[in-house]
Amino acid sequence: MHAMVLKRARSALEWTQIADRDPLPGQIRLRVTACGVCRTDLHVIDGELPDPKVPIIPGHEIVGRIDAIGDGVEGLQLGQRVGVPWLAHTCGVCPYCRSQAENLCDQPLFTGYTRDGGYATATIADARFAFPLGEQGADVALAPLLCAGLIGWRSLRLAGDGQVIGLYGFGAAGHIVAQIAQWQGRTVYAFTRPGDAATQAFARSLGVSWAGGSDEAPPRPLDAAIIYAVVGALVPSALRAVRKGGRVVCAGIHMSDIPTFPYRLLWEERHLLSVANLTRQDGIDFLALAPQIAIRTQTTTYPLEQANQALADLRAGRFEGAAVLIP
Repeated sequence: MHAMVLKRARSALEWTQIADRDPLPGQIRLRVTACGVCRTDLHVIDGELPDPKVPIIPGHEIVGRIDAIGDGVEGLQLGQRVGVPWLAHTCGVCPYCRSQAENLCDQPLFTGYTRDGGYATATIADARFAFPLGEQGADVALAPLLCAGLIGWRSLRLAGDGQVIGLYGFGAAGHIVAQIAQWQGRTVYAFTRPGDAATQAFARSLGVSWAGGSDEAPPRPLDAAIIYAVVGALVPSALRAVRKGGRVVCAGIHMSDIPTFPYRLLWEERHLLSVANLTRQDGIDFLALAPQIAIRTQTTTYPLEQANQALADLRAGRFEGAAVLIP
């Protein structure tokens, strides 16, 4: 097999040939057919997340076909198309796992961070954390759903039942969540970098009711705001935009420091929340619903060996929607 490997933090990925590995008991091996490029991959590569396993193969929005099955695996079969997300393994015994909050597990493993991921022609996964995808939809279109979609889904649930939702950052997750929220009958406002006319036009093409800069006030107070951008300064901006009793959800795994802000922005029972990882139930619920919503993912594809270029383009904001690597 071949893979793009991070051998040390803050360095370019290296094209590497690796011997094929057989799955251990409870594991599957799949031939990767598509792997999304997520901003979390940048956080791993740039050393912004602590203690990655290096060398590591990044990538946690994996679509592939099972080509080997370890002992003890049930419910999956050779040739089946599955998706592998960020959460790769949980201990099953800590208080969080035992209270249906496995996203907060005390001893987790994460795909592409502490366990090899999908920037490769093949990968090994814990069978319990692989989602059957069926045969509807193209591999490239499905890949962003495995993180941008799943974290977007979880963040939307944490945002509550409010009807007016503001999305700060309109990339991979934002453009998926906008479609889900509108399918639910909600009004969506998109906030982009100030002056980013192209992304605002992209948001309007997906039906949002308003698109403007993050330095602008929305047409009316928000019931909830979800922040996908990694800019901590957006937290007080979002608090200003939500109504009394409204919610601000920080949906990223990493964010720059949040500046001090006056207590009055939080007062009147506004809520400030964060999203951490996902649960398998999130995946089951969202992936069952996605075909009904008919989510249209905007993707830019790159050959696997051009992963460094895809990451550079993501960092610079050179495409709308999501990037996907094709082995």
